[in-house]
Amino acid sequence: MVRLSDWLGLEGQRVLVAGAGGIGAASVAAFMEAGASVLVADRDPERLSAFAGRAGTVAVDLTTTEGCERAVRAAETELGGIDVLVHAVGINHRVPILETGDDDWDRILEVNLSSAFRLGRAAGRRMVEARHGRQIYCSSVSSLLAHPDHGPYAASKGGLNQLVRVMAREWAASGVTVNAIAPGYVETALTGAYLDRPGVRDHYTGMVPAGRLGTVDDLTGPVLFLASRQAAFVTGHVLYVDGGRTLV
Repeated sequence: MVRLSDWLGLEGQRVLVAGAGGIGAASVAAFMEAGASVLVADRDPERLSAFAGRAGTVAVDLTTTEGCERAVRAAETELGGIDVLVHAVGINHRVPILETGDDDWDRILEVNLSSAFRLGRAAGRRMVEARHGRQIYCSSVSSLLAHPDHGPYAASKGGLNQLVRVMAREWAASGVTVNAIAPGYVETALTGAYLDRPGVRDHYTGMVPAGRLGTVDDLTGPVLFLASRQAAFVTGHVLYVDGGRTLV
């Protein structure tokens, strides 16, 4: 029987996960189970403390160029390099566009899109030079569907999809793949308070042909696959992991 780590080829791989909550935390656990070495980057030391004794951590502001460079340098120092980058950083503020302030717009774009550009660029330099690497980004069904009250968030995720495609095109000849997963509604800290409002969870569940909302465990398999040797010829794709949400 072939072990999971043997099939994926992730044992001994050096993984930088950006984002210590929700999808990021689940990805850390999955990569470690597959035999990879993991460093977690986040701006919140309290969230990082949950990984003490299990994975390396670095507290940085990933919305800044210096913070992104520090995260990649930390991966080089602690792991000896970087084979895989997982960008699982994201925020949202659900209000109509006419009520969206400039500060909300700027902050959501900085966290969701600019951090992906800056961290992807920093890691990409090392990967292109090494002629090997995998980058995986967390997009959203909001990159495709016109959800009300999601203006900045949807714009950030639509922009992220196109950024993924351009990075994939520019780096393909260097052996670097760049892909994204795009979840539907998933039970995480980012969505929990909103989904707990009266009627909201049932409303969104009713939109999913699979008949339920997603969990972070639904996403780790696709993330591991895109990071693996089995996905060496897959690049520039956005994989919708949504229980059929984008079909309706």
